[in-house]
Amino acid sequence: MGKVLIIGAGGVGTVVAHKMAALPEVFSEIMLASRTKAKCDEIANKIGGNRIQTAQVDAENVPQLVELIRNFKPDLVVNVALPYQDLPIMDACLETETSYLDTANYEPKDEAKFEYKWQWAYQNRFKEAGITAILGCGFDPGVTSIYTAYAAKHHFDEINYLDIVDCNAGDHGKAFATNFNPEINIREVTQRGKYWKDGKWVETEPHEIHKPLNYPEIGPKESYLIYHEELESLVKNFPTIKQARFWMTFGQEYLTHLRVIQNIGMAGIEPVMYEGREIVPIQFLKAVLPNPGDLGENYKGWTSIGCRIKGLKDGKEKTYYVYNNCSHEVAYQETGTQGVSYTTGVPAMIGAMMYMKGLWKKPGVFNVEEFDPDPFMAELNIHGLPWNEVHNTNLEMEY
Repeated sequence: MGKVLIIGAGGVGTVVAHKMAALPEVFSEIMLASRTKAKCDEIANKIGGNRIQTAQVDAENVPQLVELIRNFKPDLVVNVALPYQDLPIMDACLETETSYLDTANYEPKDEAKFEYKWQWAYQNRFKEAGITAILGCGFDPGVTSIYTAYAAKHHFDEINYLDIVDCNAGDHGKAFATNFNPEINIREVTQRGKYWKDGKWVETEPHEIHKPLNYPEIGPKESYLIYHEELESLVKNFPTIKQARFWMTFGQEYLTHLRVIQNIGMAGIEPVMYEGREIVPIQFLKAVLPNPGDLGENYKGWTSIGCRIKGLKDGKEKTYYVYNNCSHEVAYQETGTQGVSYTTGVPAMIGAMMYMKGLWKKPGVFNVEEFDPDPFMAELNIHGLPWNEVHNTNLEMEY
């Protein structure tokens, strides 16, 4: 049906490549590219069948990206590289008039600041070029946004309260490790909290607000209010939302390590001098921490991610909880990756499928909740992330 270029050969890129390779009727040709071609070759060899071509590219180098895109001529570029590489890849897509999909919004390399404004600014240029940009097509953002759109379409006349809840109840056996790129992960979870309430953003201290929440088949886990990027697009696209929050579970040992890392300056993103050369502390930390892509083999337990929604239907108050539970062990057996990579990579593949089939294809820049959620929701059940829904249940939240 079409050719796809995947940029990024970490855990998520591994899952995307595995899943796409299994669907030759949708993805007729696949190329996997990253800064280190050997990583791409290793993934391609494990998949086998000569399904994956590989290439070397620097995702921050627009001329290199343009050359690769022009040579391969993909119908779609799937960006599962680092968030601060989003704009160079979008620039290359514009120059080559190629559609684009990513899983996380742009953030500047020198500032821990997650905002969609930089990518939304590409709207007119993508529209004029007649190409599509699909933003935030992982799990959160991604599936959680599509869950919200599905709820709005089928179960609510008006969504008033939204809580996105993200639990990782897995155990990888390491003293401290991050589930995706440490540089991005630590920046994300140590910034100030923020949530939407009555038409404005309310900021909190990091991890200031927390409470135990019960997760299906897992039980109670302490959950912390943090800022997450899909809140920004969801309150824009669903203006009846009065309050929107994002909650994530952290163990006490993990939080203790984070505090130490921050207190000794190892989470810093400003260069420091060491033995006559500049190094960025968090990049050095990344080099000594376990590789998230290598955690899968010993990872046990589950993730549970979903949306808890309250609103109105036919003039009556209604609550709704839609979620997925994903097994780290099952994810590893299928793709050689842990559950966090799996829950991000599968939706990226499905989003690409939606584009290839012409279901999510229109000129401009769009967040996933701006497309029809129904075909995407159907594919989640087929490709390893089945969802469950509970109506008129206790959401455990105060509004």
